[in-house]
Order: sequence, then structure tokens, then C-alpha cells
Amino acid sequence: MGFPRGRRRLVMAVAALLAIAAVAVIVHRVLAPAEVSTPARGDYPAPARPAAGVIGRLPVAPLIVDGRLRVYAAHRQVYADRPVDGRYRTSPYWSYRRWPAELTGIVASGSTVVSRWSDGQLVALDARTGGVLWKADGPKPAASTAVVRRTWAAPVWDPRGLQLADLPGGRTVLLVSGDAQARGVELSDGRELWRVDLPGRCRSDVGTSSSGQLIGLDTCAGPATVEFRDAATGVVRERWRPPGGPDELVVTPLGCRTGQSDCLALRTSGPGDEGGRGWLLGAGVPVAAPALDPAGGVLVGDQAVVVLDGVAVGRSAATGTELWRSEGLGGARVLAAQPGRVHLLTEANDLVTLDPATGTQLSRFLLNVGSDGTGWAPGAVAAADGYVAIERLRKPVDPDGDDQRYYYTGEAVILAAT
Repeated sequence: MGFPRGRRRLVMAVAALLAIAAVAVIVHRVLAPAEVSTPARGDYPAPARPAAGVIGRLPVAPLIVDGRLRVYAAHRQVYADRPVDGRYRTSPYWSYRRWPAELTGIVASGSTVVSRWSDGQLVALDARTGGVLWKADGPKPAASTAVVRRTWAAPVWDPRGLQLADLPGGRTVLLVSGDAQARGVELSDGRELWRVDLPGRCRSDVGTSSSGQLIGLDTCAGPATVEFRDAATGVVRERWRPPGGPDELVVTPLGCRTGQSDCLALRTSGPGDEGGRGWLLGAGVPVAAPALDPAGGVLVGDQAVVVLDGVAVGRSAATGTELWRSEGLGGARVLAAQPGRVHLLTEANDLVTLDPATGTQLSRFLLNVGSDGTGWAPGAVAAADGYVAIERLRKPVDPDGDDQRYYYTGEAVILAAT
């Protein structure tokens, strides 16, 4: 005996409503904004002291944090592994995920790791535990057509619009910019210090100076101009053009403590120029430093280092006085620098590390791991805490090729201790 027709219709309507509600719950659970924080399990590792040489290979670019961890980026995740000198990437020590926002960059100072997301949110994590220290709203990142390749080297080693500036008294300011706005945020607690409107894509960040300024390049009206904005207040202190410089400028930061932060100098040039003009940064306008003019040269502390005709030469950046020469480097070129070290790569892919003050060779070894060989070209590079990480690219390098064609192996990043 069935239900009467009216009751049967009622039952069918209720069942349909319940089905719709169930689908809505499932869709909400899948698509609703969410975050998942997986804290560290185990003790915070001590700093490692590995012998000079190749440590291992990794599938993605590591950010060395506090000399103890490797931090990585993924599409919607920032995570860490240990030990810092591990031969391979290991299971995450901690992890932080967000949905549906996408990760656009990370920076670190001490044991604080800050991640930036496509919706503009900033999330600071404690590297010791993976726990969230603070969250803050920031300007949305500038739109970009650049391809993020599988190593995630660009968001990790050169995050666009995300810089750090150290101020007197031990304070550090996080500087965040997009197309329309820039903000200064206190790194210790996420407190907003200032915000200013920006004119758009005709202005871009270059880096930060060791004297606590955000360096920008403004091409909005007339010839390109370098602006120096106080990191603590957001006020533009100087607008400067190199005397006699071209209307279009390429500005390269030099002598940076990490990435493009806390830089000691600049090199300015015109588009396509092989060299340029070097400038030391201070409290006022930049001061000419001809020792920094050659393309490919670096600044480490007070020393300018460049390779000329196969010979590495160290000079005083301020006076140009030659301090040392180092020969027998096999056609080397300057690869990277960090405080107390300058790294050169020979034609045979030997990594040579010199003391920038004296030219003394600190280490030299072949950049080979396992049976990979050395028939690769260097890509993006990062150097910090005595480590060097290098992308290995397939020869001949095809910048438009897909990742399989572009990279030398599946584990494309080689990590070395110097």
C-alpha cells in the first residue's frame, strides 16, 4: 500500500531539499576558505656545521632559515624540513596551507618566516614550531605574467614586492607593495606602520638599503628616477637620477644581506648595457663607486670583487684600490656572494669560494652529486649562512621550454656548503 499522491509529493520534495542541503555542505567544505597548520613534531634542530662540499639535490628551491631549517614554497603551502644539511628533501617538519589563496612569496629574518598570498594576506610563522605568530592584511600583489616554474625559485629567492629592512635598535620592517599601494609592517607583531598609494605599474621596487630605505624605480612621468622611501615612516626622502644617465634605467642592487634586502650599493645602466655605473648607498644621495661599474661584479662588505680576463680581483669599493688577485680559476665567473664569502663558478662547474677581504681560497670542489655529471648550466642562485643553492638547467638553455626541457634533472637544485 503506497503513500497517497499528496503525501508522496511532499516526501519527494523533502528528499530533494535534503539532497540539495547535503550537496551544499559538501561544496562548502571543499570550496570554503580554509587554512591548515601542522605544527612541528620534535625539537628545533641545532645549526649544522657540514664540511665544505656538495650536500645533496632537491626538487625545489630552499630558503635557509636561521641556519637550521630549509623552508620551501608550493602552490598553496609553505613548509620546512630538517636537517638543513640533509641530502634529500624529507617529510615536513611543519607545514602551513591556505585555500583558495595562492602563495606568492616568502621572506625570513631570524626565526620568523613571512608568507604572502594572492588575496594580500600576510602570515608570519615561527620557524621553531610552525605556529602562526600573526596575520595582517596587505596590498594585493601586482599582476604578473611570469611563469612560476616547478622549483619555485622566484617566489622563494626573489619574491616580488616583498622586502625586509633592518632599522636601528634591532627593529625589522616588512615592506609590501603591489600596483596600487605599499605598506610598512612591524615584523615582530604585524602592526601596520604606514601605507601609501602608488601610481601603478610604472613604479617598481628594487630592494632595500642597509640604511633603512625602500628603493623604488619610478618611470611614471619623464626619465626614470630612483626614489628612496623611509622604511619606518613611508616618506620619500630622496628622488635621484645618476648624473648624465640614460632616460631608461636598469637598477641592480649590490651587497645585499639576503635577497634584495639591506643592500649597500646599486649599479645603474641603460637597457642592454654590458656594464654600468656603481654607487654606494648611505644616508644621502648615492656616491659614485667606479670599482662597482663592471657587469658581473659584486660587493661584499667593503670589497668589490670582479673577474677580469680569468683573474679574480678584489678592490676597495670606496677608493678603487686593488687589495688582492687570485689566478688559476679556470675561466671562472662570479656566481653569488654573501657576508664573508664570494662564490665563483668555473667552466668545469667547480665552485670556488674566496674570502672577499683577502682573496684567500676557502674551498673548491666539483658541483656534482651522484651520477648526475656536470653538463649543466647554472640558473637561479641563492647564498646564505655558508650555503649555496643553484638551479641546474639543461644545455642549451631554452627559456621558453617546459619544465622537463628547461631543467637538467627532476631534482634540479644542487645544495652545497662552502
